[in-house]
Amino acid sequence: MLEQILFLVAGFLLLVKGADWFVDGSAALALKMKISEIVIGLTLVAFGTSCPELVVNVFASYNANTGIVFGNIIGSNIANVLLILGVSGAIFPIRTSKNTIWKEIPFSLLSALVVLLLCNNFFMRTANPLMLSSFEGFILLGFFVLFLIYIYRLTKIELPAKPEIPKMSNSKILGYIVLGLAGLVFGGKMAVDSSVKIALHLGVTEKLVGLTIVAIGTSLPELVTSALAAYKGKSDIAMGNVVGSNIFNIFFILGISSIIRPLPFDIVLNVDLYVLLAASFLLFLFMFTGKRKSLDRWEAGLFLLGYIGYTVYLIQRG
Repeated sequence: MLEQILFLVAGFLLLVKGADWFVDGSAALALKMKISEIVIGLTLVAFGTSCPELVVNVFASYNANTGIVFGNIIGSNIANVLLILGVSGAIFPIRTSKNTIWKEIPFSLLSALVVLLLCNNFFMRTANPLMLSSFEGFILLGFFVLFLIYIYRLTKIELPAKPEIPKMSNSKILGYIVLGLAGLVFGGKMAVDSSVKIALHLGVTEKLVGLTIVAIGTSLPELVTSALAAYKGKSDIAMGNVVGSNIFNIFFILGISSIIRPLPFDIVLNVDLYVLLAASFLLFLFMFTGKRKSLDRWEAGLFLLGYIGYTVYLIQRG
C-alpha cells in the first residue's frame, strides 16, 4: 500500500513537470507556425493529453473490461468539463473565441449526444442487448474525420505572432513537446496504475473505478496542462485541450475500442451520459452569462460544485 502511494506521488510530479514543458513547447510551436493557439490546443495538446485514455481503453477493450472502457471515457469527459475547467477557470478566467463557442463546443456536445443515441440502439431498433458495435465504431471515426477536416481549415487562418511568447529553436520546441508528452503519459500511467490498485485494495467495483479513479487518473494530464495554461494566460490552450480531448475521447478512442471488440452497454451509464450532456450544454451557456466569451470564476466554481455532487452520487450508487 505504501509503495503504491509513493508511485502515485511520483506520477503527480511527472505530470506537473511534463505539463509545464508541454504547454511552453506548444505555445512556442503556435508562434513558430503562425497559427492560433486554439488549433494547437485542439490537436497536439488535446491528443497528447488523451494518450492515457487511449492506452487504458485499448487494453481494457482487448481484455473485455467494458466497465473500464465506458467508465474511463464518460468519466474522463465529465471530469474534463466540470473538474478541469472548474479548476482552470478558478485560477484564471478563461476567455475564448467566437469559433470555439459556435463550432468546437457544440461539436463536443454532439459527440456526447451521438454516443448516447448509438449505445441505446436509437438508429437500429432491435431486441438485442444494448451494445456499441464495430460498425458504430466506424461511424464514430467518421465524425472524427469531419473534425480533422475542420481543424485543417483552421490551420489556414494565419494570425500575427505574439511577442509575449518566448521564441525557441526548432530542436528546443521538439524537446519540450516530446519530454513534456513523455512526462504526461508515464506520469499519468503511474498515477492510474497505483490509484486502481489502491481502490481495488479497498474493495471498490470495476464500474466505479472506471468512472472515478481511472477517469480522473487518465484526465490528470488534461488537468495539469489546462491549469498551467490558464495560470500562464494561455486560455485558448486551456479551453482547446478540454474540448479537443472530449471530441478525441469519444469519436476516436471509443470508436477504436468498439472496433477492437463490440462493447456491451450498461443502461445505468445513461445517467452519466446525461450528466456529460448537461455539463457540455452548461459550458456553451456560460459563454453568454457574466462576461461574454469567458468562463468566469463563479461559473468555474459551479462546475466544481457540480463535480463534487456527481462524485457523491457515484459513491452512493456504488
